[in-house]
Amino acid sequence: MNSNTRANSYCDGLSRRNFIQLGAAPFLGLGLADVLRLKAAAAQPSARAKKDGNLILLWQSGGASQLETWDLKPDAPAEIRGTLNPIDTNVPGIQICEKLPKSARQMDKYAILRSVTHPDAGHLRACHLMLTGYLPSKGVPVGSPYNETPSIGSVIARETGSGRGIPPYVVLPKTVPQGHGAYLGASCNPYFIEGDPAQPTFGVRDLKLPRGIDPGRLEDRRSLLAQLDGLRREVDARVPAVDAYYEQAYRMITSSAVQKAFDIAQEPAAARDAFGRTASGQSTLLARRLVESGVRCVTVALGSWDTHAKHFEAMETKLPEMDQAFAALVSDLHDRGLLDTTLVVMMGEFGRTPKINKDAGRDHWPNVWSLVMAGAGIRGGQVIGASDARSETPTERPVTAEDVLATIYDRMGIDFEKEYHNGQNRPIKIVKGGSPVTELWGGKPAAAG
Repeated sequence: MNSNTRANSYCDGLSRRNFIQLGAAPFLGLGLADVLRLKAAAAQPSARAKKDGNLILLWQSGGASQLETWDLKPDAPAEIRGTLNPIDTNVPGIQICEKLPKSARQMDKYAILRSVTHPDAGHLRACHLMLTGYLPSKGVPVGSPYNETPSIGSVIARETGSGRGIPPYVVLPKTVPQGHGAYLGASCNPYFIEGDPAQPTFGVRDLKLPRGIDPGRLEDRRSLLAQLDGLRREVDARVPAVDAYYEQAYRMITSSAVQKAFDIAQEPAAARDAFGRTASGQSTLLARRLVESGVRCVTVALGSWDTHAKHFEAMETKLPEMDQAFAALVSDLHDRGLLDTTLVVMMGEFGRTPKINKDAGRDHWPNVWSLVMAGAGIRGGQVIGASDARSETPTERPVTAEDVLATIYDRMGIDFEKEYHNGQNRPIKIVKGGSPVTELWGGKPAAAG
């Protein structure tokens, strides 16, 4: 079964389908142009100096098990340790799961955080926390796909933009909950890519002309729009002008550089094979193409990891796919000289329970779990934090959700203590507390309290 088959639902049955998607462009890419115009309606990015960085977030929706990935417990009782064993990596003293041999050979390029912890075991609330730095307010519908505070990608889009006529924030191949701009507005929502890049029929909508409209006819319609816009300016100055944002839409539709960035078919067969001919593998490869072309944040949804039943059976497929995609990405970025400026984070909203349940599955466990980070100055070949012998609690260097986000923003050159103003004009910090995990790049831990 394809790893993304259940990517749109959780164990509690709540829908994760996105309700804010770019519509088909029936007339000069109007759906795209409208979104671009909304992007300018938000306040301009800050003048603060920024690093020329990118983020690739590999999102393990539902929560991957720390016990079958980065923090195995081979000496624990059978009902905890499971059926998989640890193997050595290319860094002496660090072991990971035997189903991740390719990642084991890249251990010197990434770091493991084994003591991530937060207080919420509900999917959407935990997603909101890990993707925004805030738990949703009480009374907000738990099934709502909209986040109250801006997601990581939305903040990056607001603060950095792309500057190359390409969307700054992209999500593929499926949408993830709480990935929107919230009070920053639709201008900071992601550009969603639908479909499976591993399929031969894959293509990105809104970047192709509608049937029956060739470039010459498009130019005629563009000229007509310009004339109508001039008339509309005279008739009603309150109506927003169809100006730079239709121009940007036009450039995206007609730009060979933008078309090339989204065209994964241009990758050599060897590269596509290296990432794996799966939805996860090809989406991860496309993410590399996009950041190389100027996209500042790409979220890749790596299918559903919500394994309440037949957990180990699922791991037989899911772990090798993840292993191939992640290892190929880190290696490829390194070989291209892009790892220094590209932060790679692989995580979900929480981990899985230490004790295996009656259905041979693992349930939700936010108490302690693991994630990995690479690039953007992070020193590879290290483990930060530790969990106890049963993977129940952190025993060393607890890392909160807020710490994780502060770390991401720091590596992106964004002031994580900066304040925005919401719809009620109330000041709200980008992250509610938290400090960067400075040990990742050789710094000293932040002082407690």
